[in-house]
Formats: sequence, C-alpha cells, structure tokens
Amino acid sequence: MASFALYFNTLQFRQSLTLSYSKPNLCRLYQTRPSNNIVTFISIKRKQTATRYSYINSLPENASWFAKTAPFAFRDCRRSLEAKATISGSSCTVTEKVEKKMRKRKLDRDSPQVKLKNALDMCSKRGDVMGALSLYDSAISEGVKLGQHHYTVLLYLCSSAAVGVVRPAKSGSGARTLNALVSSDGLLNEGLSGPINTNDSSFELDCNAVLNSDLNSTRKDGVFLVSEEDKRYALQRGFEVYENMCVGKVQMNEAALTAVARMAMSVGDGDMAFEMVRQMNDLGISPKLRSYGPALSTFCNNGEIDKAFAVEKHMLEHGVYPEEPELEALLRVSIGAGNSDRVYYVLHKLRSSVRKVSQATASLIVDWFKSKQASRVGKRKWDRRLIMEAIENNGGGWHGQGWLGKGKWEIAHTTIGKDGVCKCCGLQLTTIDLDPIETEHFANSVASMAMMREKGSNFQKFQKWLDYYGPFEAVVDAANINAVANEMRQRLPSKKFPLIILHNKRIKGDKMDESVNRALIDKWNSADALYATPYGSNDDWYWLYATIKFKCLLVTNDEMRDHLFQLLGNDFFPKWKERHQVRFSFSGGGSPVFHMPPPCSVVIQESEEGHWHIPIETELDYESERRWLCITRAKLDMVCKDSSTSFKGN
Repeated sequence: MASFALYFNTLQFRQSLTLSYSKPNLCRLYQTRPSNNIVTFISIKRKQTATRYSYINSLPENASWFAKTAPFAFRDCRRSLEAKATISGSSCTVTEKVEKKMRKRKLDRDSPQVKLKNALDMCSKRGDVMGALSLYDSAISEGVKLGQHHYTVLLYLCSSAAVGVVRPAKSGSGARTLNALVSSDGLLNEGLSGPINTNDSSFELDCNAVLNSDLNSTRKDGVFLVSEEDKRYALQRGFEVYENMCVGKVQMNEAALTAVARMAMSVGDGDMAFEMVRQMNDLGISPKLRSYGPALSTFCNNGEIDKAFAVEKHMLEHGVYPEEPELEALLRVSIGAGNSDRVYYVLHKLRSSVRKVSQATASLIVDWFKSKQASRVGKRKWDRRLIMEAIENNGGGWHGQGWLGKGKWEIAHTTIGKDGVCKCCGLQLTTIDLDPIETEHFANSVASMAMMREKGSNFQKFQKWLDYYGPFEAVVDAANINAVANEMRQRLPSKKFPLIILHNKRIKGDKMDESVNRALIDKWNSADALYATPYGSNDDWYWLYATIKFKCLLVTNDEMRDHLFQLLGNDFFPKWKERHQVRFSFSGGGSPVFHMPPPCSVVIQESEEGHWHIPIETELDYESERRWLCITRAKLDMVCKDSSTSFKGN
C-alpha cells in the first residue's frame, strides 16, 4: 500500500501526517492531488492538538469534512469504517513553517526595535518627552536601528514641547483649535494641534527613563505647560531627530512632517513649515488639514498676508478645505492689514462653510466693523437691479458684489422673531433655497448607504412600502410617541397621521399584552402609518430616508451627531436638517410643545442694502434663543425694535 501525505487544515491549527490507509472513519474527503497522492482534509469546527500517537482511530462526528472523487475512492460511511495511520518517524510534529513563524514572533517580541516601540508609545501616552529622549539616546548608543514609528513618536513629543504644551496621547482636547504656541505664563497663541495616535501598550518600562523627571513643566487642564528652557531643548533635540531620520533615509509620513512643521512654527519660520507640506506632495503623501496649520498660523501671526493666502490656495488645490480656526486666522491677518477685500472674501468663506460663527470669531468681526478702515470702504452708488439678480441667482441671502454704502457701521446683538424679522433693524431674513439637484444627490446617497448597511432586502422592502402607502407630511421618531403623533396630526393640513417608525422590538414582547398599547398599534396600522424596522436594522436610516423622499417634516430630538450622520458630510446635511427638523418638549400639563424649523436660514446673510446678519454658535435649547449680530450703516434710518440687546460701535 502506498503512503501519502495527509494535511489537517483547521481554523486554529495545521499539521502534516504521512499515512498509509485502509478503512478510514472519515465522513467525506475533500480533494486529493493525483500527482503526488496528497489528500487535504478541512475541519472548521474542531481544534486539532499536536500530540504524539501512532494511530488515528476516529474523528469527531460533528466535524465537517468535504470529499471529492480521487484516486482514493473513500465512501461516506460515518461510523462503519476505521482508519489506521502509521506515523512517519513515529512522531506528529508541527510543520517547520509553523515552527519558524512561532520562533519569529518570539524573536520579534524580544527584539530591541519592538521593545523601543512599546516604551516610546508609553512615553507618548504619558506625555513623557524626557523619557522618550532618554530611550532615543540609549538606542543610538547601542546601535538599535530606528524605524518610521520610532521617529514619528519622538518628533511628535519634541514638537509638542517646542510649542509649549504636551498633551498625553489619546487624552482628547475637545473642539479643534489652531496649533497653540504657549508662553511660559500659559497664554496661548494661534496654531493647529492634536496628539498622534500611538499604540496603547501595557509594556512595562525596563529602561532608565523616569516619567517627566527632568521636564520643567506644570500640569494644567490635563496637559503639561513647558518652560522656556525646556522648549528650547526640545526644539534642538527635535531637529536632531529629524536630521538622523533624513540621514538614515527612513521613509517620511504625514505625521512626522507635520511635527517638523510645528517645530518650524515654534521659531516663527513659516517658510520651512510650508516646505514640509510641499515635501508631502513630492513624496506622494496627501496633506491633511492639520498639515497646513503651522505654516498658516505662522504667516498669520507674522502679518504675512500674501503668504497666508498662498497656503489657503494650496489647500484648496489639494482638496483640503479650511474650517473656522483657519478662517479665523485669515480674518485676523486681513483685519490687521486693513485689507477690506480679503475681509469680504473670508466673511463669505465663513458663510459657505461655517454658517454660524463662534464667540471668538464674532468678536473679531465686531472689531472689523468698528474700525475706521471698515467705514471708508464700499460703493456709494450701485445698481439695485443687478444686486437683486445676484441674490436670486445665489438662491437668496447674499449677493457677493462687494461692500455697499459708506460710513460708520452700527453693530447690535439681537434675536430673530418667529416671523424671521430682525428685532433690531426690522429686516426680513431669507430662507435660502436648497438646490434641487443637490437634494436629489443627497437622497440617493442616503439610500445607497442604507442598502449597503442593512441586511438582505430589508431597505428595499421599506422603499416599496413607502411607494405604496405614501406620501406623508411628517415622520415621527420620538419617545412618548402617542401624544406627539396625535398633536402633530392636528397641525398637518391633511390631518393624516404622520409616518411612525419604530423598531420591531418596541411593538412586540410583554408590553404588547397591555390592551392600551395593543390598541395604539392597531390604530396606527389601520391608518397605514406604522412601519416596524426589522431586527438588526438601524431605524435612523429609515426615518431619514422617508423624510428626504417626501420633503416633509422630521419630528425628533435626535441631534444627529453620531457616526452615521457624519458619513453624510458637513456641507448639505446641516442645511437640510435645519429646514426639516421639528424638536419638541412637554408643557407642565404634559402636552407636547413643538419647536418648528427656524423661519429663516441660520447662516450669515448679506442684504441688498449691504446689511449683515451673523448668527453666533452657542449652546441653546431652541433656535428662537439664538443671538445674532445685526450690522448696518449708521447713516441709514434704523428702527431698533430690540433696544435692550443692542449697542452702537464706537
């Protein structure tokens, strides 16, 4: 009888046996290889263990074996047959390949490079700059070869200390701000910052580094503020690390080059910081928004307005779009230079990408409109018809034709009435149209993502259901749904029930044994107004899609800030949400109180008379409480209906 090689292939373990066979007790065989008499057995249910034995008498019944015809005609005889195997060399061993892999893993774990990586990651986690540099010095003296990750962590820590603040990795810092240059007294200047992601290792430091032992720093709000002396030392060592990385021809990445740009920022060298971004392009690395922060911050702080806007141009050319921190820096340098055209440009950038400005940006805008330069710029005469055409072509709310009027500006903090009228100047603010094509693309995008993420044909069934039972004037996703649905029904022109979307688990189970709950479900079903999303589904996709499809109201207190809604982007979705979401609360008597969409678009608006209305981003419960800046020319006849909240710029 010829012997042949038998391979056991499981999810957990592979082993090779040389067998001679008689009557195998195998359910099925998978596939033999005629050329070399090799049969491969595959088990996906049971883990095989490497033990020494001379015979295989049986295999578990519950193992799944698959066989196809081969030179060896094995029958499917689950229990009646027996297998005998003679082990070549009287041993069953793990294959050399597996043994080599295991040895390699152990060597890798014990290698100086891996130990150094784990130790540096721990330093990054704890914000230990001096400990990381001590590890670096030891590695260099012992001839340890450093890789990209080692250098990246070192450069991040050195650059953080160089700008004056070390944030322990993964500590989080709330809202994103421009990179901060921190003075020894703890005062921050503009810049772009954020910790790199390092592995959270539990490696115990066995080197001679003592965490922050030599760092002259004070801890404040979860970060270390670094002394001026240590900033200079970290900067010197950081450039030394970067030079060694270049000499060693270690491949650069975005994080390393951004860290070098931050070090350049700390010495006010915007050109070098910008050069790091250009190097990314040369190396085929896509710059991120944070990559531009050091150069932009430095040029803005130095008053180099042309270079600052050159950075912004480079960003746009490479598909990176500035957000409020970057635009605030550009606004500041434009105001400092008295460049009214640049100020006008940035205000419209804020309008299109930010919509509502922070308190800091609002203060900066007030400073501009109070300035003498602001009062001098503007057209004394303009063609009103052309301005109105521009506003109409833009969808309403702005014309973009430059400053209108001349003279001193008056600035007031105010609110907007329920009718969309400014309580200070009496101007009717605009509800800016949503682009129909953009709306259609948005709807298709939501449907596409939902179908990719929902199981089977669940979402297609929902779409067909909507086609049959729709349209609806409102969709409800809410707690206390009975009171909310009933009250909303009375407000709708058709008096038809809004579409109620509930997860399947909410309409089944013990609660449905109660007659009141059963009656509600029956009532909504009878009105063809209830859709139960199946188990395993995310009902957010369902109510969002239905609202988009029917261009109707969405009754929910969900702020739509989680990952699902972030997939939809920060451009169109906020505008759509503002126009369609109805929030609700309950009065003392328990009746629902609805807070309808705002009567105007909550976005920077520019009128045909050259007035500006700028919404301010604040924590508030409802839109009616939002504060706005009302900015008009002083020479115009202005009736202030909200004098208690207004003030005149001096």
